[in-house]
Amino acid sequence: MPQRDLQKTLDQVLAKQPVAGAVAMVGNADGIIVSAQAGLADPETGRAMTIDGIFQIASMTKAITSVAAMQLVERGLLALDEPIAPILPELANPDVLNGFDGDGAPIMESASTAITLRHLLTHTSGLGYAFTCSDMAKAQGKVAPASIASITAPLMFEPGADWLYGVSTDWVGRAVESASGQTLGAYMEEHIFAPLAMHDTGFSVSPDKIGRRVPLLSRQAEGLVPFPIEIGGGDAAEFQSGGGGLYSTAADYMRFMRMILNRGSLDGARIVSEETVAAMSKNQIGAMRPGPMESVAPQLANSFDPFPEMGCGWGLGFLINPETGPCGRAAGSLAWAGLSNCYFWIDPASDIAGLVLMQFLPFADAAALRVLAAVETTAYQMT
Repeated sequence: MPQRDLQKTLDQVLAKQPVAGAVAMVGNADGIIVSAQAGLADPETGRAMTIDGIFQIASMTKAITSVAAMQLVERGLLALDEPIAPILPELANPDVLNGFDGDGAPIMESASTAITLRHLLTHTSGLGYAFTCSDMAKAQGKVAPASIASITAPLMFEPGADWLYGVSTDWVGRAVESASGQTLGAYMEEHIFAPLAMHDTGFSVSPDKIGRRVPLLSRQAEGLVPFPIEIGGGDAAEFQSGGGGLYSTAADYMRFMRMILNRGSLDGARIVSEETVAAMSKNQIGAMRPGPMESVAPQLANSFDPFPEMGCGWGLGFLINPETGPCGRAAGSLAWAGLSNCYFWIDPASDIAGLVLMQFLPFADAAALRVLAAVETTAYQMT
């Protein structure tokens, strides 16, 4: 019955929404409860969506990068509350943007607070994204995507003073590389993907799997059309983006979420301690609130404000809703999403994890959010 319920939901919602295709999956600590796929993976060729489709998961990468960093905190190779500059010299002596002069040149002041790993994990470093922060884009100027320059920018405020979503987790990934002596992909493969049997997850798609890759689309006046970019930069990237560079599948990401539900381990593989999962799952930003995120690049993202009515928190890598969500997730659930309209939530209180993977821009598309709401509602009706 659950399989039919989720499949029926996905079929019905995609029949009514301008979304090419989607994969949905719901699980718990013990395994996958139900999965479904509907629509097309590739409208140009007519290829049907399959449950093992490989997606650019964009900012769903951030939670995995955060776990990688916390592993190194456990090993004493990184520290949450010490200046990150010895690990990342690029972040030593940062400047804070204090407006622009009459000629449009940025006015900078030296930050009085050192950036820490905790600031980076909680998006309180002052670093933003150019597509959601016009002042950052203006100060940064024209930079190549997936370049070091693209994540190098003045701070929008003193570290720790406010919350601003941005490139902080890319710097977390760079810190993992510096502290471990490995590339981010190699580190994740050894310490997360291999132990969790996430065999289809990485910063590139191997030639033997390319036929399963779901191409990225963009909503235009004429409908959904190909948008041939790689969010993390692909082979042309100057670095492996801990903020958004991974490819994965629903089943692989479910194994990561089930590890969190199992408080840091899965099938005998201990990834992080129970204490670390507890810290990652606890609000770390006090009275600050994530959002709203105002888009200044409508081709990439719509403006987005998660659960504005309840004032969410942020842990060490996750959004945390303090009250029951409108579609069923319990208070204390962990969640985030990816630019390509990929979404996940982890609900420890209900022992449920769910995800919906789509592959088109702009983010927070109204139709995509309706698909997510339908899947989440069905997940809680089944259990």
